[in-house]
Amino acid sequence: MIASLMMYLRPETEAAHLRYWDALRRALRARGVPAPAEMCNAAEAFSVWTAPDLVLSQTCGMPFRTRLHDRVTLVGTPDFGVDGCPPGYYRSAVVVRADDARPSLRDFADARFAFNDAGSQSGLAAMHAVALAEGFWFGDRRQTGGHRASALAVAEGEADIAALDAVTWRLIRRYDPFAAGLRVLTWTPPTPGLPYITGPGMDRAQVFDAVVEAIEHLTEADRDVLGLLGLVDIPARDYLAIRNPPPGDL
Repeated sequence: MIASLMMYLRPETEAAHLRYWDALRRALRARGVPAPAEMCNAAEAFSVWTAPDLVLSQTCGMPFRTRLHDRVTLVGTPDFGVDGCPPGYYRSAVVVRADDARPSLRDFADARFAFNDAGSQSGLAAMHAVALAEGFWFGDRRQTGGHRASALAVAEGEADIAALDAVTWRLIRRYDPFAAGLRVLTWTPPTPGLPYITGPGMDRAQVFDAVVEAIEHLTEADRDVLGLLGLVDIPARDYLAIRNPPPGDL
């Protein structure tokens, strides 16, 4: 058995994540669903997501639609209460340096774009869609390995612009002093948020209900740290309807 909740994990949220997993594990076991005592948050993401004995993890919308949708069971989408989005949806903050006076996205056509990963909906695919709508795509791109690293690259002048998952941007603003040197240039349109998945042979309804119960039992303090409001049933077709950037633009 394996489980992970690595997507929004950082030192300041680790304790709340552990308590959340403890509630999840108890809710799963109460329904007869075996669950490991500990999560494997340091494991390579795809090794977790494709494990035949996966109990629960959270993936990104782009890998779900490109590589996982026919190999896992979609459980539901956690609602993080993202401003400007329906429940369970999110969007990306397009950030630039606070002292960069360029007023529009089109003004950054020749800028260096920092992105976390070529398989990221919020870090790359969402920006690709809004940039194409403005008639360009960044020729100068730098992969950083993480949203926080992308934000820091912009703040330190190693890149000019980045697209950050709104939930991650919320955490950066809360915990990272360098966020004061950034501003939001624009926002991408809402898309379904990062879904929870389980293994292909798991009972989706049981796992869904266990997640709902665990979220309901979070303390107000942990709910605030995690930003979790509930679990939403967004169908797989809504994820699969989103267009992927062509390979040459990744």
